[in-house]
Amino acid sequence: MENRSWIRPSACSNASNCPEVAVTPDAVYVRSSLLPDAIAQLTPTEWRDLVAAIRDGEFDA
Repeated sequence: MENRSWIRPSACSNASNCPEVAVTPDAVYVRSSLLPDAIAQLTPTEWRDLVAAIRDGEFDA
């Protein structure tokens, strides 16, 4: 597996259940710190759409 630089939100700096993201020129990788081997690969467009949907509250219960 490639060596990626994973970034997590500053609010999660000491928590063990956090989203983590790694960005490359061609893809954005997303994983949970609880399951670091389960990685979702998104295109930059898919990532922008996901972030926009989260900001717009599309996943709010």
